[in-house]
Amino acid sequence: QVQLAESGGGLVQVGGSLRLSCTMSGGSSTTLRMGWFRQAPGKERELVASITWISGRPYHADSVVGRFTISRDNAKNTVDLQMSSLRPDDTAVYYCARQRVGRSAFETWGQGTQVTVSS
Repeated sequence: QVQLAESGGGLVQVGGSLRLSCTMSGGSSTTLRMGWFRQAPGKERELVASITWISGRPYHADSVVGRFTISRDNAKNTVDLQMSSLRPDDTAVYYCARQRVGRSAFETWGQGTQVTVSS
C-alpha cells in the first residue's frame, strides 16, 4: 500500500519562505503524477502544483506562479514544494497526493501539514 508523508510546514511571516517535502513509500513504478493541494478554512481544496513522475513536467496554479516551485527526486521518492514570497492567503493545510498510472484522479493522500503565514 502506497503511503505519503508530508513535512516542512509551520509558521512564517509574510514574504518568507518554506519548503514542504513529501516522501512516498512504495508505488513509485506505478505513479503517473504527484501533486500538492491546499485547503484553507471554509474553502474547497485546490491544486497548487503537480509534476509528472517520469518526465518531471511541472504545473503551477496561477496563484503561485513565480512564487512556488514543485520538484521531484525519483531516487529518493520525494516531491518538494518550495514556497517563497508567502502571503496570508497561502495559509492552509497542504496535502501531498498521488495519481496512479491509468487513473484520472489523485487517489492517495498524505495527512497534511499546516502552513500559516502571519502578517
